[in-house]
Amino acid sequence: MVKNWQTVFSRVRAALMRRGRTRHDADDLVQEAWVRLACYERRATVAEPEAFLMRAALNLSIDAYRASRHRGEQVLLEEAVLVDTTPSVEAVLLGRERIARLSECLACLDARTCKIFLAHRVEGLSYIEIARDHRLSVSAIEKHIAKATLVLTSAMEGW
Repeated sequence: MVKNWQTVFSRVRAALMRRGRTRHDADDLVQEAWVRLACYERRATVAEPEAFLMRAALNLSIDAYRASRHRGEQVLLEEAVLVDTTPSVEAVLLGRERIARLSECLACLDARTCKIFLAHRVEGLSYIEIARDHRLSVSAIEKHIAKATLVLTSAMEGW
């Protein structure tokens, strides 16, 4: 029977840490190995409990390594750097100004050209679908969209 389990746990933890485990992971593996030893001792006598604990912890470490290779790397939330992707106040204000400017520019287009341009760019309709809806040729739709694009890019230049 082992007299000082703390010393044994320290030796097993140190062996795991020498093999690249963090202290936290090593402690978890030692605990899991201890549970396995306790469960095994219910059924049979363990002649060398310290050796059993060491072998069980090393095997658990190998299993965890192999599993992580298949699952990919896990990152604890405490270790992850969370980035706030919320736009800054300046970016929001600038975006609002751009939208206001774009609205003004769209108002400069004639109604049909504006409607055709928005149908393509906002609604995602194809030239053929827009041509069918407006009873125009695909070539006419292309010209309306080209006109709108030219007017908008010229008016929005510098924004």
